[in-house]
Amino acid sequence: MTDAERLDESDADESLADRVRSHVRGNRTGMVQDLAFAVVWVTIASLLYDFLFSTSPQWVLYMFMLAGIPAYFGFFISLEMARAQESDR
Repeated sequence: MTDAERLDESDADESLADRVRSHVRGNRTGMVQDLAFAVVWVTIASLLYDFLFSTSPQWVLYMFMLAGIPAYFGFFISLEMARAQESDR
């Protein structure tokens, strides 16, 4: 979902560390955005479960966590749509 550069195929003699470094370099912004979204989502879901829904069963927490999947895609798709609409102006 990010604007990662297209990377060349890895060489046969390239080490795993070199391939990981190359992948992270090409996808740095997207990886940081994904990590930030995950940390914020899990924090909000945990706080909701701990304080607002403290008497609820454990599966409610799991449902909050699962709701992060469509929320992630919805957020980043709407962000891309907003950027595309902004560039059309």
